[in-house]
Amino acid sequence: MPGFDVTEAVSAADLARYDAVIDVRSPAEFALDHVPGAENLPVLDDQQRAQVGTIYVQESRFLARRIGAAHVARNIALHLETALADRPASFRPLIYCWRGGQRSEAMATILSQVGWPVTLLRGGYRTYRRLVTARLYDTALDLKLLLIDGHTGSAKTDVLHELAGMGVQTIDLEGLAEHRGSLFGALAGRLQPSQKLFESRLLQVLDGLDLTRPIVVEAEASKIGDRMTPPVLWRAMQTAPRIVLEAPQASRAQYLAAAYGDISADIDALEAAFDRLPVAPSRERREAWRAMIAAGAFADLAQALIDLHYDPAYDRAARKAEAPVLARMAVTPTDPSSRRDVAGAIAGLVRDHFGAL
Repeated sequence: MPGFDVTEAVSAADLARYDAVIDVRSPAEFALDHVPGAENLPVLDDQQRAQVGTIYVQESRFLARRIGAAHVARNIALHLETALADRPASFRPLIYCWRGGQRSEAMATILSQVGWPVTLLRGGYRTYRRLVTARLYDTALDLKLLLIDGHTGSAKTDVLHELAGMGVQTIDLEGLAEHRGSLFGALAGRLQPSQKLFESRLLQVLDGLDLTRPIVVEAEASKIGDRMTPPVLWRAMQTAPRIVLEAPQASRAQYLAAAYGDISADIDALEAAFDRLPVAPSRERREAWRAMIAAGAFADLAQALIDLHYDPAYDRAARKAEAPVLARMAVTPTDPSSRRDVAGAIAGLVRDHFGAL
């Protein structure tokens, strides 16, 4: 009999019972996705995992297991001497690997021999992933959503953050996806999380909200960069009432020039974004944009892109939208006080429409 408990319960409430959730998979596996709040204490690093896998397939299962066991023993010993050195006798960890097999069992066995009350996640990460899929793809939620809508550059994300600071429940999808949602919205020098990690982050946020109360979300397309909004939320967003922020084009262009400063400084990223425009710009137009870049006239460039791409795309989508518009509110995107005032007005409207915040 193993000296540790076994569970398949991975809800947020279940996970909160443990002092730590330990993911013993390799760093690359952990980076792709992991249980929220988990710490990565790999029993095989990326190179060791590749080495053992190659030997297992090409040479000998026995040799692979022997070499792997040596790596695992050394790595667990290192964790005991470092990351786990200050854990008290009452320390209660939940341990998992990819499918609850040899890697997590090795860690659970040794940690239980130390005397800690250890629990192993049966089925490993795959058990957790089944929960995420069920919650975000297969479950219907009665969400009280309200969307902040408006043309690109109307400071929707800033207003959403102001609302969060006022105690209004919000979901920042762009923050979770690490992308500003538009064609030029990639964050310079940063890759988006995997789809699975994006979904884990979203589920963690949903679990932290009171779903009987209203939630404000920025209106988005079905994809934020390369990440798809899961059906449970996307279905609710398509019919949710909207508050539309309105601002003059010139003001929006100035806002975009400031907000997208990281992309403006990356000429290669700008050129790559130009290549992704649905309507390919003519050679003359592209040369004009390059002249604006060379002159540092990024507000002029933003205005040109608003005219050619952003506003036509938004207007086409708005004509097809069936969700009701609760209000239209004027905002000066570049003015922090204007953004706060609009957020305050939205908070009041949310209260009037849904009841208590």
